[in-house]
Amino acid sequence: MAKITLGLIVGNRDVFPAELARSGRDEMIPLLQGQDIDIVAVTPQDTTDGVVLTWKDAEKCAELFRQNASKIDGILATLPNFGDERAVADSIKRSGLTVPVFIHAYPDTVDGMSIKNRRDAFCGKLSVCNNLKQYGIPYSIGPEHVLSPQSPRFKEELSWFVDVCRVVKGLRGARIGSIGERTTPFKTVRYSEKLLEQSGISVESKSLVETVSEIEKLKDTDQPVVAKLEKLRGYLPGSREIPPRPLLTTAKLGVVLERWVREYRINSYAIQCWSAMQDALKIFPCSIMSMMSNELLPSACEVDVMGAVAMYALQLAGGGASALFDWNNNYGEDPDKLVLFHCSNTAISFMKDVKPGFNAMAVKGNPLDSCFCTLHGSLKPGKVGWARFSTDDTKGRIVGAIGDGDVTEETLDSFGTTGVMRTPNLQKLLYFLAVNGFEHHVALNYSPRTSALYEALTRYMGWKIYHHNGEDRTLFESW
Repeated sequence: MAKITLGLIVGNRDVFPAELARSGRDEMIPLLQGQDIDIVAVTPQDTTDGVVLTWKDAEKCAELFRQNASKIDGILATLPNFGDERAVADSIKRSGLTVPVFIHAYPDTVDGMSIKNRRDAFCGKLSVCNNLKQYGIPYSIGPEHVLSPQSPRFKEELSWFVDVCRVVKGLRGARIGSIGERTTPFKTVRYSEKLLEQSGISVESKSLVETVSEIEKLKDTDQPVVAKLEKLRGYLPGSREIPPRPLLTTAKLGVVLERWVREYRINSYAIQCWSAMQDALKIFPCSIMSMMSNELLPSACEVDVMGAVAMYALQLAGGGASALFDWNNNYGEDPDKLVLFHCSNTAISFMKDVKPGFNAMAVKGNPLDSCFCTLHGSLKPGKVGWARFSTDDTKGRIVGAIGDGDVTEETLDSFGTTGVMRTPNLQKLLYFLAVNGFEHHVALNYSPRTSALYEALTRYMGWKIYHHNGEDRTLFESW
């Protein structure tokens, strides 16, 4: 995953021991560096001990942050003692940065409450949070009110905040591709480009006719086509079971998609697959989409642009590949299990017993040789995070549902890619999705970081998100 740079503010207050602030800074910097985090912070040459105490210190810190605005992904304000709430808050306010902010406070010790070593850092933390709330600056805090930087819990909170920064940075300025028009029956994937743009997410569209034309201009012997075909054969187990012509056409599609992605810096995309792709090129694009998702370019089918956004958001949070499935069906009588299905473009890293083949649904009324290049198999067992986003156009907002589950060992005798997922209180979730009119697709990722995703989307992106099995404090928020 991409390295993160944090702006570091070490607070100090003149009636508390300056040594605590100085030693806190000396402790925090190597700790952050040890977590592979780059740091932008005032030095002892800029302010006394390299901490922020006065208005002038805040001005210097803010100016340094402004000079490094392009590289700072988040701000960590740490309070080894009470800290000057005004100086800390003004450093953030006057920097003009709109990145995530994390407020951390040191703990006191029961036998260290004298005037020489008392911190009162949580009192300062409340004061800083109060100032930021007055300024209208969103900020994050961990579940524990104070923590030693050396504790494992602090490192967990720091890792969580880094994930939050990565999601916010990735989504603001994200470029989502959309190839082809919405399949006529699928009003379910309609969305608002304008609402996405308000969140900094741009949609770059490409005509399917243009895409087909570019494919037809490629020769079988063109070097990029030969290379892509070889790579595709190496990626797909049992690729020789696919007839040569649809596999070659799929490779040409891969060349066209790769050029477009590179030219327009696409982060994730959705494509019109059936039945237009089948009619125009006599293939399903699933195999090349699977390979691209596996290489961390999330590829959604059925022009589900919001599905592509969800896939990318999960990838930003966890670092691994994402895939898109149908919330498909019940699994027997177990109320907390359901079947996930797609026909399928699933990344191979998700699957066990995978093999390429043809779309068994599409073959009805169509020539068999126009239905190849889908993948078949079962999802591997493991913990997963899931997400579904939608644009609520009438209320002018982006909404979503996220949560965690477990893909079980159970398999089904079916086609495409299937899996069984267990989620506590599943019936409550499915009722929520149906009563609020959510789409039937869900993005999945085997690197679940939904707590960080929830924080990033609600606090910094301004989206309305239901976290199904999140921590208790998120459940107090009404929909």
